[in-house]
Amino acid sequence: MTLWSYALNNDKRLIHKWKHYFPIYERHFNEFVNKPVTFIEIGCGLGGSLQMWKQYFGPHARIVGIDINPECKKFTEDQIEIHIGAQQDTAFLQGVIDQVGIPDIVVDDGSHVMSHLAASFDFLYPKMLKNGVYLVEDLHTAYWEEYEGGLRDPRNFIEICKSLVDELNADHSRGTLPPTEFTRSTMAMHFYDSVVVFERGTTTKKFGTETGRAFDKLAARVKRKLGVDHSQSRRSSSTSSNGSAIK
Repeated sequence: MTLWSYALNNDKRLIHKWKHYFPIYERHFNEFVNKPVTFIEIGCGLGGSLQMWKQYFGPHARIVGIDINPECKKFTEDQIEIHIGAQQDTAFLQGVIDQVGIPDIVVDDGSHVMSHLAASFDFLYPKMLKNGVYLVEDLHTAYWEEYEGGLRDPRNFIEICKSLVDELNADHSRGTLPPTEFTRSTMAMHFYDSVVVFERGTTTKKFGTETGRAFDKLAARVKRKLGVDHSQSRRSSSTSSNGSAIK
């Protein structure tokens, strides 16, 4: 059963999610199904999504809900635990990590206030496992003033993510932007309507490769050395749209 099918047939606690989120979840979370995953959801709502994650990830998953509302404690059940505190409180977040361990996945569906999103991300993302996934949803609020948002507002989490795109590609900036820990620990960023997904990971040394007949490779190198293939030379230090080096 897909997450969307589960949601449509849900007869347990209320699930409140935009319907276009469900394929995003499955695209990025599928590899964790039936594994001993530690999953943190910031913002418990009425508890339905916690039950959905439990069903989706299987019997080995540890589902951790974070909320400021003490009433959410009632959502505790087998495989689901609730921690009460503010998502922007880093001391509280450290306490959660101390109890549950390093998370594989974090979903931020909490207050949607921009400074809260940034505080949670800045604290939790560097602590995640090297193949972890961090998803922030409901980012339409990034354009709403009541959530500290607004188009081009520097507090807007979307604007923060735009800067992180540069950090992701810092290795190719020719020294204008030094690589950061984010550069070294992030494989990809994915942008969707109201959602941003970060995929952690590390790479070996980055370099362009050429495969094919020896004569063709030699001819290409000679052309570049002579300056004949200007377009290829200009692209030699750039990256393709899927992140692979072009040489």
